[in-house]
Amino acid sequence: MAGQQRVYRQRIRSTQSLKKIFRAMELIAASRIGKARARVDAASPYARAITRAVSAVATHADVDHPLTTERAELRRAAVLIVTADRGMAGAYSASVLREAERLLDQLVEEGKEPVLYVTGRRGVSYFSFRHRETARHWTGSSDAPTLETAREVVDTLLAAFLSEGDDAVGELHVVYTQFVNMVSQTPRVVRMLPLEVVEGVAEVGTEPLPLYEFEPSADVVLDALLPRYVQSRIYSFLLQAAASELASRQRAMHTATENAEELIRTFTRLANQARQAEITQEISEIVSGADALASS
Repeated sequence: MAGQQRVYRQRIRSTQSLKKIFRAMELIAASRIGKARARVDAASPYARAITRAVSAVATHADVDHPLTTERAELRRAAVLIVTADRGMAGAYSASVLREAERLLDQLVEEGKEPVLYVTGRRGVSYFSFRHRETARHWTGSSDAPTLETAREVVDTLLAAFLSEGDDAVGELHVVYTQFVNMVSQTPRVVRMLPLEVVEGVAEVGTEPLPLYEFEPSADVVLDALLPRYVQSRIYSFLLQAAASELASRQRAMHTATENAEELIRTFTRLANQARQAEITQEISEIVSGADALASS
């Protein structure tokens, strides 16, 4: 009985230590989620403005642009998968990777060769463990992506899409997690390239497009705007993924803290039962000894 009591006390101390870690991670995620949501909201006006600008230019320009042209002769398709650098975020990374696997299977069925680009250590480890090669990966800033990282990602992907060599790709798909609210985060698959300008017009809605004067020409302006449009979209995806990661981690750590508290209560009850059984056994031994002495 004494051995069981020591085991339960040790488990209580271990669980209390884990509870402190879970609680600290929950508080850290909660302190960062507000800033992450603010960054998502701050990036929205620019994304809307550049979408309207691209739509306005497209109505005055010849939309035969390399970023909008289908490249049916190329069978390679780039897939950017946005995951987390750290775990302890519930099913956040697993959901994204599961959605990515569906996309990869679909591309293979269509006779295309997927080329993987990954952000986040969880995604890198996932494909490395399965001996699947990645063309490029980025790590270290999944919960706080910077504009410099977004530019590096976009430059790499645009270079692969506009290339004429063996490394050229004909499509670009992005798999990320859309931040809906603190409770709901949804994995999404978006085909970024080749761009469909009609999609940009649809996002503008029924509002009249602004009037612009294009110098030197609408086509030259479109050449400058389309890469910036792609950059703004991918940066928005990274920001939404960061907010989703922090929200998932906060929720997962809150649940883990509650589970740790329940385990502590269970182990405390078992330790008390072991202690009561030990006391009962000691009393029985004393009574039995006293009876033996009396009878002798």
